[in-house]
Amino acid sequence: MTLFFLQVMRSLLVRRGLLVCVRYVPGQCPGASTLLSVIKVAPQEPNPGMPVESIKPGTAQRYLNARFAATLVSAALTLTGCAVGPHYVRPTLKVNDHWSTTASPQISTQLAADSAWWKAFNDPALERLIQLAYSQNLSLQVAGLRIMEARAELGIATGYRYPQSQQASASVSRVGLSQNTVNKPPDFTRDFWDEQIGFDVSWEADFWRKYSKAVKAQHAAYMSSVADYQNALVSLSAEVARTYVVVRTFQELIEQSRQNLRVQEESLRIANVRFRNGATSQLDVSQAQAQVGSTRASIPQLEISLAQSENALSTLLGQPTGSLQNLLQGPQAIPPAPTQVAVGIPAEVLRRRPDIRSAELVAMAQSERIGIAKADLYPHFVLSGAFGLHGTTPGAASFNFLDPASLFFAVGPRVYWQFFDYGRTKNRVRVEDARFQQAVITYQDSVLKASQEVEDGIVGFLKVLEATSAQQDAVTAARQSVEIAVVQYREGAVDFQRVLDAERSQLQQENELVHLRSSAATNVISLYKALGGGWEMSVGQPFVNNATRIEMERRTNWGNLFSTQPTTAHSKNSPPPSEPPPPQR
Repeated sequence: MTLFFLQVMRSLLVRRGLLVCVRYVPGQCPGASTLLSVIKVAPQEPNPGMPVESIKPGTAQRYLNARFAATLVSAALTLTGCAVGPHYVRPTLKVNDHWSTTASPQISTQLAADSAWWKAFNDPALERLIQLAYSQNLSLQVAGLRIMEARAELGIATGYRYPQSQQASASVSRVGLSQNTVNKPPDFTRDFWDEQIGFDVSWEADFWRKYSKAVKAQHAAYMSSVADYQNALVSLSAEVARTYVVVRTFQELIEQSRQNLRVQEESLRIANVRFRNGATSQLDVSQAQAQVGSTRASIPQLEISLAQSENALSTLLGQPTGSLQNLLQGPQAIPPAPTQVAVGIPAEVLRRRPDIRSAELVAMAQSERIGIAKADLYPHFVLSGAFGLHGTTPGAASFNFLDPASLFFAVGPRVYWQFFDYGRTKNRVRVEDARFQQAVITYQDSVLKASQEVEDGIVGFLKVLEATSAQQDAVTAARQSVEIAVVQYREGAVDFQRVLDAERSQLQQENELVHLRSSAATNVISLYKALGGGWEMSVGQPFVNNATRIEMERRTNWGNLFSTQPTTAHSKNSPPPSEPPPPQR
């Protein structure tokens, strides 16, 4: 397109006999391949046979104008293809070669992290819930629609690489002029029709790669929106699994409290029997009643938390509350944590986590915006043209603007340079540069935080397993203590306080075991989330469901934008995304 612009300038000069030839030779320009020009201007010498006095006035001026135009063409050719602004280079990252805590059989670095990690829990209900959340969650649907928004914005940016203004116009006006005016021509007509039809086009040549950089920036933003969608899916899968574990935890706590209530009611019955037989005082009965009442009061509180967790799970599934009964069928038990988790190596996390990819793509886009701002520091080269039909006719006459003599046209280049703007352009460049540096540091920070999250998940998973094993022994001992205390109390060997203490200890130890088993499951979920697994289920699938797509296409012509499926996955050493082909406009 740039060469086309220059060819038009050349043709205009050659057509008027002012330019003999333009020859292109390879040149040098920082950051791009360029062209230099060798131009010959046709001198306007008089014909030997023509009298000097017959030379048209203004020939010398035409010659000077031609030399100026040729100089402009030469300068434009010299500048062709010069891109301004930085070239993105991936920032230096501090990444360990291995995880600090891997000396355990429960952690494997030989295998890559599992993409469908929820299947490791062997819980069909959990698998159904995650699939439903993927297809129905409203926040995920919003993330998918942001992709379509970014894709349309990419089309806008691509369109600016072509003639920025293309307008067809037509007008008809009845004009009545005032007769009270001085210097009226002899053929003055007060009343007439003014008719015009034409086409205008204007194109700014992309000398400084301003529009190309805008396309690259928007393409990176587009791919960043895809990575954001995948990151939302990772977070959604983890949150559904975590909320499901919380629901099962409260179900177990409620069932466990009811079991302990039955044990305490049996102790109350024994205390009543002994009191009626005169073997003990009213104190034992009162203490047993207080214990039973306290345990019975804790159950409704647990049921409140259970209902709230179920409501949160319904929202994650994009369903109204109270619709989970069929989905939660099955054993009401906390899904056991897998015996081994594959974590791979730190470098794989950088390639896999969509939030890290998104952070880098944001930095890529911002790098291009520096060049966009810098382009305004230099001249702009515009080629514009207009042609059409125009005519005026007396008020009583018929239209005549379709006559070939009504044809008009204007075509030519224009150069403008906003060189004095009180530092506004320079400060815009500084703003974009500061934003780029922020994006780079944010990217580096996201890598460090990702490593921290994985390390925290590994430590949490291993230590909770140790604590769960020890707590299981404590629960076994507490249950034995209750059995022994009840037998001894029935036989009169100990007072009722010993029974109360044993039952309180049993309830406390059992509740702690439930919480540790729940923590083991949630720590594994957090570890899988830190590893970036779960977004792979969306590969090859549309970002927008069919019902929403049909509704949007009924309102608006979306072309082929719904039928494409980009991917943001790339290897550690892959280059930044290249400039995409123009999407459908």
